[in-house]
Amino acid sequence: MEYETIIVTKADHVATVTINRPDAMNSFTKRMLEEFDYLWKDMSDDDDVHCVVLRAAKGRAFSTGVDVKQSQTPEGKIMHDNIWTARDPGEFLGPKANRCWKPVVCAVHGMAAGGAFYWINESDIIICSEEATFFDPHVTYGMTSALEPIGATYRMPLGDVLRMALLGNDERIGAETAKRIGLVTEIVTLDRLWDRADELGRQIAAKPPAATQGTVRAIWESLDQTRAGALQTGLKYCFLGNPIGTAQVDRWAIMNNSKKWEVR
Repeated sequence: MEYETIIVTKADHVATVTINRPDAMNSFTKRMLEEFDYLWKDMSDDDDVHCVVLRAAKGRAFSTGVDVKQSQTPEGKIMHDNIWTARDPGEFLGPKANRCWKPVVCAVHGMAAGGAFYWINESDIIICSEEATFFDPHVTYGMTSALEPIGATYRMPLGDVLRMALLGNDERIGAETAKRIGLVTEIVTLDRLWDRADELGRQIAAKPPAATQGTVRAIWESLDQTRAGALQTGLKYCFLGNPIGTAQVDRWAIMNNSKKWEVR
């Protein structure tokens, strides 16, 4: 596919995906839905990709969700006119909705609003810059806020999700609060954001892909299962993936490596 709304580069087993509509606050369009729908399948099939770093072009926003202006035009409609055919945009945008089990590191800057949570909710590691803010404007504009906040309940405490959804444009979650409630795991300066995301991506990509992908799949699929069912499935994934994963590394060389670890 010839990408028009995103930029994709690959190096050292890391695919870097940049949402690239800075003049429109990196909002998503029908075309972007199609491109991400293709992208996640391509990432899944490409065994040279061990990790994905997701970021957005520099500017005021990581993403403000759907491009309202384009979505009002006949050719730019996001949802199908037939209500029984219409699909949640998240089914196109989210890696897990597309059954892509490559680890995803998401780097958020500026505003992350509404539909931006389709990406955030399904990323594995989320970091943000100091000036990043998170909010959901739907109810302010008289719209039911359901899909994005439901996804966010798997990342944030219920009370914080409800507060964000119900206050709409009247309140934004700052970087420090986002870290405190578990929405992000790390805050860095804006000028360090992309480099830090790349560092994390390369650290993950250097590990056996059978191990990282099996881990991502087992944990995410557990969210739709009972605890007992999740543990049984997880055990099967260990039986399947561990022989492959351990064969992809020199375990003894790693154990004898004197490299120091980082403390977070």
